[in-house]
Formats: sequence, structure tokens, C-alpha cells
Amino acid sequence: MKVGIIGGGIIGLCSAYYLKKAGHDVLVFDQSSLEDGCSFGNAGMVVPSHIIPLAAPGMIAKGFRWMFNNKSPFYVKPRLSLDLLKWGWLFYRQANADHVARAAPALKELSLFSKTQYQQLAREVSFDFGYHERGLLMLYQSAEAEHEETETAHLANQLGIHARMLTPSEVQAMEPDVRVSVRGGVFYPGDAHLTPQLLIRGLIDDLKEQGVVFHASTSVTGFDFRSGRVRALRAGAVEYPVDELVLAAGSWSPELAHQLQLNLPMQAGKGYSFTEENVKRNIRIPSILLEARVAVTPMGNSIRFGGTMEITGIDHAINLNRVRGIVEAVPRYYDLQPAMPAREKIWHGLRPCSPDGLPYIGRLKSLPNVIIATGHAMMGLSLGPGTGKLVAEIVQDQVSFGSLEVFRPDRLS
Repeated sequence: MKVGIIGGGIIGLCSAYYLKKAGHDVLVFDQSSLEDGCSFGNAGMVVPSHIIPLAAPGMIAKGFRWMFNNKSPFYVKPRLSLDLLKWGWLFYRQANADHVARAAPALKELSLFSKTQYQQLAREVSFDFGYHERGLLMLYQSAEAEHEETETAHLANQLGIHARMLTPSEVQAMEPDVRVSVRGGVFYPGDAHLTPQLLIRGLIDDLKEQGVVFHASTSVTGFDFRSGRVRALRAGAVEYPVDELVLAAGSWSPELAHQLQLNLPMQAGKGYSFTEENVKRNIRIPSILLEARVAVTPMGNSIRFGGTMEITGIDHAINLNRVRGIVEAVPRYYDLQPAMPAREKIWHGLRPCSPDGLPYIGRLKSLPNVIIATGHAMMGLSLGPGTGKLVAEIVQDQVSFGSLEVFRPDRLS
């Protein structure tokens, strides 16, 4: 079949990879040049440990506290927007223990499924994308964070995700090259990390060699509907016939979904990162500095720092205070002192955030040849291969995964 994919980020590229492996003709459309999308500059973490959705008890109270600190890791830009109000209301309704109890097992299964695909991908592709299974450290300095992380570790162990509580000396023993200042930590040995830009560029080159057709710098503007199906997508004045359509356009998905008669609640969550090259001392294990919500990832002889979640809509402005908050947080945990990067060295990406913290994956009931694969928020890279494999299986009508009910695209519309 001829499959059109809207979106050239990690979800779209992984979908293209598995669809092409299954023998389909694949076309990928992206409004960008494919040179620096949301998948390039993230923290590169593959995290089955992340089983708690963004919509969880306590997040609203934390959000209000963070709102009044211009260096905090979370911010919602006040604006007159019905979409934002609806998203906020849905988030409020989902941020409870019952939702976490339903969502955590599903996130775990999808994450483990995706990690399995990463392991296979690392064996079968011809390029190296820096994939390492060294685990993840969740580091904390306060009693409040220790309590929360202990509960999360307990839930993870109950669900079969191994988590081990560490004392400060045990954390230090795992990082012999840098001094660590923490109250304690949790170690998730099953997590992994990679270098995102190597993965994305490698996938694009590999897919082109396999015959996948890319339409970069090309905006999809409409669709041709016939007999209750999408028969073609329109880009500029050209129509491209398709048998199946995959919407994986990240934060730009809601507008296109509206044209597909689907209300897709979503907000763009801006994140920042910067990378220090050729560092003399590096950490060995990726970490999340919990109070600051900063991710730190070793990538060869480089180290990447990332964080923040700014709910600002489609907005590419760089807030230097948020970046400064990342810079200032690092030396509180490690004896590392990253320099404040120049504005042109700061990467930012717009993460597609659903109000319940779960991705949208599945066919549309109203348009049965349309598959939605978006809304992964900060988990896009981690869940990319798993989602792409699922998309291919949905097209083949041979889904090996468990129930996709919790990820239904129309669940909140």
C-alpha cells in the first residue's frame, strides 16, 4: 500500500522504518527542513522507568508554585485560548490516583516494547547512534522528593520495573569521576540512552536509501475525502494519493486533526537543552535532578543538559531565565559548572502534550484509513520505535501489542 506520513520527527521516522520493512511504499511530509526538529536536541533517554503520566496527583499544586519563579522548570503562559482552557480542565480531571493506576501499566508495556525495538534497531542498522544500557539515576536533595521517589520506585517494582534505592555514598560510588551532592537517589538499571541527532540523521539517510520519499519543507494543507476515507493529501497545489494516512506531526497535529474531523486536545510544551563538547570530566550514568527537573546525559565525550516545560503554544521565543535555571541547578548536584550558553547555542523543541499525559495511538473510527500517532510529550524519543512498530502493525491489522484502548485518539474529544 501507499502510506503517507505527516511528520518527520522520531515517531514519523520510526513509523516509516517499520512500514517500509513490511513492504509498503512510504511518503514522509514535514513542514521543516528535517535538520533540527523536536527529536534532535532532547535528552536522549530511553526510560521504561517513567511510568507516571504528567497528569498525576500533586502536579497542579507544584505547577502553581513554579508559576511564580522565572527560573522554575514549569510555566503556563497566560493567554486567552479556549484550547488552553479545555486542556487545563482535562488535565485537572485526570490528575488523580485512579488515572495513574490505569495509565502506569500501559506506559510500562509500551516503554518495554519500545526498548525491545531499540535493542533490535541497534543490531540491524548500519549506523551507530550511541545506544547504551547503563540505567538512569533519579537524584534528590529534599525529604519531599525522597518521599515521592520512594513511592514511585515501589510502584515500579510492583509493575516489574526494577528500582533500587541508593544512599549518598552508593550514588557516589556509581559516579567516580565527579563529586555528587545528594540526599539519595533511585537507580533504574533497565533504562538506556542514546545520541538523538545521530539516530535521526541515520534514520533519514537509511530510509532514503530504502526508497522512502521525503517531502521536506512541505506543509500539508488539506485532504481529499471519498467514501468515508482519506484518498489523498494536499500539499500546495499537488495531491498525493494514499491508501493509509499516519498523522505524526507532533505539536502541529491538532490543526490537521481538526481537518480530519477529530478534536485532539494538545498543547505544545517547550523544552530547552544545550550541549558541552569535549568535556574533561563526565558523568557515567544519565540522571534526572528531581527538584530542578533537569536531565543530564553523557553522549560520548560530550554532556547534554536539558529541562523545562513551558506551555506557551506554538512559540519559538527563547526564555533565557529558564535556561539559566538549568545552568544554576547542575552544580547543586554535581561538581560541574556548565557555562551559560550563547543564545544561538540553545536548542529548543515543542513537545506535544496531551492533557492526560498519554500518547494518542490508533485508528480513527470516523476515517478508518487514518492512524494517529502523536502526543508523546517528553517521551517521544523513548517511545518512538515502539509507536512506529505499532503503526506498521495497525496498517497490517496484526497488532502484537496488548490493548490500545488507553491510547485511543478520541478518548478525550
